[in-house]
Parts: sequence; structure tokens; C-alpha cells
Amino acid sequence: MSGEWSAGGGLPPVAAARTAEARRSGTWSSALSTGEFAALRSVGFEPVGQVLGSAVYRVAGGGTNWRYYDCGYGSAGWSGRGSGPAPVAVSGQGAASKALVDVLMAARHAALARMTAECTALGGDGVVAADLTMASFPSAPHCFEFQVIGTAVRAQGDVRPKRPFTTHLDGQGFAKLIDAGWVPVDLLVGLAIGSRHDDWTTRRQNWFAAGNQEVTGWSQLVALTRHDARQRIGEQAWHAGADGVVLGDNRLRVWREDCVRARRRNKDSDQKDHVAEATLIGTSVAAFTVRREAQPRTLTVMPLDPDRRRARST
Repeated sequence: MSGEWSAGGGLPPVAAARTAEARRSGTWSSALSTGEFAALRSVGFEPVGQVLGSAVYRVAGGGTNWRYYDCGYGSAGWSGRGSGPAPVAVSGQGAASKALVDVLMAARHAALARMTAECTALGGDGVVAADLTMASFPSAPHCFEFQVIGTAVRAQGDVRPKRPFTTHLDGQGFAKLIDAGWVPVDLLVGLAIGSRHDDWTTRRQNWFAAGNQEVTGWSQLVALTRHDARQRIGEQAWHAGADGVVLGDNRLRVWREDCVRARRRNKDSDQKDHVAEATLIGTSVAAFTVRREAQPRTLTVMPLDPDRRRARST
């Protein structure tokens, strides 16, 4: 199906046609296993259809005159014995990489919003088993497709959420959460990028002759970048009014970049920076007051002693 559509103009035509057909036919599709389907039904929910959202963003170089991975080290290019330690430039503290984090988060939010819009169009109350992915767009090296796909579900009772929830939890995980008196709020992504120059101390600790020892600069880079990602996901949960976050995935990428500050002083410089990207994916959750009553259990005791069995039968 083709048609004019703008990014802020509701569902894409293909998605609108798909949801309209699902409502007309009354049938639904999902990626749920048999166990997940049974678990959802056990807590009063039923699937209404598979939903997805996607967005293609161009992620170009830039950010500042130093590009996205500016290490922020004033001694880059001529650091040697006795020079001070290099700092860690973290996106959450206003480093140049913040511009890159902002566009990556905007792309993910756009995909999530479109998936949630499909859920609403199907009459769903939320999305379970939501899976976020990012992949290069064919023939466009600076473009990436951000996609999220999950199963929209609807409550069978009268208690309904004010707005659709989203969660990475599968059917069984969602059912356990509901049984424990908690509800999912939003699928969250905490993203942080940190950059640190390989200063004199870092290079010395990494020499082969130095033996086994900690490379303190790289430990600091990883720790601060992960800490920043945790802060970002915590802030999102707080703004959503949630009580906490259930984590689903914790990713870390580390790679080397040419130090642009050193290259600015000397175009032949071979000095490097290390860059770390930490990504946390989780679901913000909140407690609710209407708790499901546990079904009373009966315990049947059958005597195994033959004399007792005969006595009981008489």
C-alpha cells in the first residue's frame, strides 16, 4: 500500500492497513510461545496482535569541531612522563559525544512511539516481549534502521492502564510481575558514550614489559561510562513516575579512535583515544494496589501403608 505520510502524521499507511485488517477479521498474530500465551491468560491478558515500529536515521560525523569522540585532554599530542592524567569525557556530562547520544536516543524513541501507536490502534493496553535492534541501512553507510517489535496485549477485566505500557519482559516474565503486584510502565534505554586519551600512564601500563597489572585509565573509562548509562536510565524511570527498573540487557562496546586533538597539533600523530559505549535496556515498573488473590491449594494425602489403606476402606 502506498500513500503520503509524514513522520508526525500518525501510523504509516502500511501499518494502518495492517491494524485495520486485524480489527476487521478479529484474528491476531504474535511471536509468543505456548507457555507465554498461557502465562498471559493466567493473569487476565490476551494478545491482540504483533506490533512494530521503525525509524531510519542518518548519523553523520560532527558534534563539535573535534567530532563526536573528543577526549577533552589538553595535553594530547605532547603528553609524556610527568604530564597529568587524562580525564574521561562522558556524554552525560556534556562531552562532544552527547550530540551522538541524542540522535541515537531520538531514533529509538521514534521507533517505540510508532510501535505504541500500533498497539493503541489494535485496542491493546500494552506491549510485551519488545525487542529493540539497530542495523545498518543497505547502501547508506551513515544511515541506521532502529526497529522495535513485540506483541500487543489487552486486559480482560475492567482495570485498564491509562496509557499503553511497553516492556522487554516475555509472557512468563510479565505474568510473574503482575502476580507479584507490579506493573510495567515503559521500555527504557540508558545510553552513554565515554572517551579517554591513552596518556603516558596508560601507555606505560600497557607495555608488554610491564607485566600483569591493571590499566587504570581503561578501568576508569569503563566504570564512568557504565555509571553514566545507569544514571540516564534512572532519570527516565523517575520522570515516568516508576518505582524501579528491571534490567534486561547490559551491553558494552570499546574501540580505538585516532585522537583528533593530537592530530590537530600534528597531522602525523599516532596517538589514540579509547571510546566506550554502554547500553542498558530495561523496564520501569510500579507497584499497584489491586493484587490478585492467590488461589487456595488443597493437599491430598494418600497413605502408603497397606494396613492403613485397608483400615480406611472399612
